[in-house]
Amino acid sequence: MQVKLSDLGMRQRPSDITRLMTFALKQPNMLSLAAGFTDNESLPIEDIRELVEEIADSGAKGKTTLQYGTNKGRDRLRSLLAKRIRSLDTIHESQLDEKNLFISNGSQQALYLAIQTLCDPGDFVLIEQPTYFVFLEILQGFGVNAVAMPMREDGEIDLAGLERLLSQFESTGNLDKIKALYLVSYFSNPSGHCVSEKVKSDIGSLLSRQKVPIAVIEDAAYRELYYQHPFESRSTVVLESFNQLPVLYTSTLTKPYASGLKVGYAYCSDTKWLNSMLSVKGKQDFGTANFAQAILEYALASGRFDTHLTSLRGLYQSKMLTLHESLGDSLKSLGWEWEEPKGGLYLWLKSPNEMRTDGESQFHKSCIENGVFYVPGNLCHHGNEIRSQIRLSFGSLNLADIREAANRFLAAAESMTVSAIT
Repeated sequence: MQVKLSDLGMRQRPSDITRLMTFALKQPNMLSLAAGFTDNESLPIEDIRELVEEIADSGAKGKTTLQYGTNKGRDRLRSLLAKRIRSLDTIHESQLDEKNLFISNGSQQALYLAIQTLCDPGDFVLIEQPTYFVFLEILQGFGVNAVAMPMREDGEIDLAGLERLLSQFESTGNLDKIKALYLVSYFSNPSGHCVSEKVKSDIGSLLSRQKVPIAVIEDAAYRELYYQHPFESRSTVVLESFNQLPVLYTSTLTKPYASGLKVGYAYCSDTKWLNSMLSVKGKQDFGTANFAQAILEYALASGRFDTHLTSLRGLYQSKMLTLHESLGDSLKSLGWEWEEPKGGLYLWLKSPNEMRTDGESQFHKSCIENGVFYVPGNLCHHGNEIRSQIRLSFGSLNLADIREAANRFLAAAESMTVSAIT
């Protein structure tokens, strides 16, 4: 006899990111430009060794890092992170209270908690197109409907179109079912796009005029992974137009330092929502791993975190340029299009003549046959309706393998061109 699952259990589907990561790890000869792994060789193992020794040498204080921690997270770490947000947003200490900040098991947990405590099945969340496909999986798992916002050609949200969309929901009596608007605002996964401060401010003004509160979830996981210069747009946490709105700002310490530590953080402006998330979190994990938090706390306080992050920015720019230039004119001459990103871990490609690139397409099969793997872009679009885009991740491969992966991708693209001609 099979167990009878709950409605929540019945809605769960195998995760696309788990499938992609598993596939990449099980194919030793496959060069993966798919799963967003960080660079393995750059992982700060010597830093970690020194940090653990410092923690161990701190006596009784060090021993407590191996004990349970608090649900909200280590006080000093939260203080350092609040200071970090203030620095990024160039604001005074009084504008951001660290008591509204909590530590999560990666930023992914914060996103999950946000939807779990905010939405009921049948509710709606507004998303960009494209968007972070794992967030779409979270919505699907909770029975929440993703609603694609109208987008401009430059990748920004179409504010006039968004206003019309909200009016349509109001006219049908469903405006109160829209619970949140989700932004991947800095060097986004998958497109590398950044949301300008003006667009953010206009979104805040538009939402503030609505008859019901619509929360804003700002996913800033890649904010600090710029190559040369940070993107000059302050966060929704401090922009005046969001002052009356519930805002959740999430980010991570894993992508810019060590992904295996799985420590993220979130700032929530709404006390009721914050307390609800913390209540659920406490029942899930009794608090994010205290020892992992301590390592990152010491890394931030000692300056090791920023020293490593500075070198990582140069490394990822070098990797991006290697993939960008290896594909270069040869792929563009076949009609492929993409823009050179200024940060993040991805190139976002558009195929010629809207050629299908989804997982069931001939092009995807050709890439597998040529020994290279990518994320089909349709996964990043609600409803999978756009099937002519691709996300390429250059985070984990070394430079030689990136060049070879580009050659294999080009071979697949050229074979499709020849096939179309013949």
